[in-house]
Amino acid sequence: MTVSGVDVTLPIVRELPAPGGYLCGLTFDGEFIWHSDQEAGEIYALAPDTGAVVRTLSCPRVRADLTVGGGVLCQVGGRPKRILLVDPVTGDVLGEKRVLPPSGRLCGVETSGVMMWLGLRGPAVVQLRDVATMTVRREFAVPGTPSGLTVAGDVVVYAEFEGAVLRAVDGRDGTLLAEAMVDGRPVGVTWDGAMIWYADFVGRRLAAVRLSDLLSARPTGRG
Repeated sequence: MTVSGVDVTLPIVRELPAPGGYLCGLTFDGEFIWHSDQEAGEIYALAPDTGAVVRTLSCPRVRADLTVGGGVLCQVGGRPKRILLVDPVTGDVLGEKRVLPPSGRLCGVETSGVMMWLGLRGPAVVQLRDVATMTVRREFAVPGTPSGLTVAGDVVVYAEFEGAVLRAVDGRDGTLLAEAMVDGRPVGVTWDGAMIWYADFVGRRLAAVRLSDLLSARPTGRG
């Protein structure tokens, strides 16, 4: 599938093998790349230089994306989907945060510990919520159907699985800044300070592209 008006494909600059077969979430805490797998029901801490599995946590309720904030892993999981607060050492679920109204729409997540960005589908929106209360502070309608989400400064980057696309929007007003195709089918997304990593579902790998390359791929103004 190709997306009308998107004619740039980002070059992959790094890739690592994924340990499982049903790739979901992806995040970076400054030390490890964390990755979750729905079929295995596990969350992995991976060495960013080799992709070696450093730690494996059992999490049978994995459903979608993953982030880290406030000293815990925040995993999209359960039915209906909510945020599971997972101890990064033991794997214990320390609590949950409901995302109201309850549904299966939630796919992407990124947090600083105080505020949390969410990507939802059907309809497709990007939201900024207060972590303490989970109330919506900002909401923007976005093109495509978000599958994973990350944040680089004021830029929100989200993946679209079906179209194999990464898009960047301005986190202040929702303006579409850039969009480009990627190789594979992206689900979870994270930023390591320089590169955007995505979990390629069909390729069973973690692939990295340059944020600067994405931001140079300006949208064409299609309807």
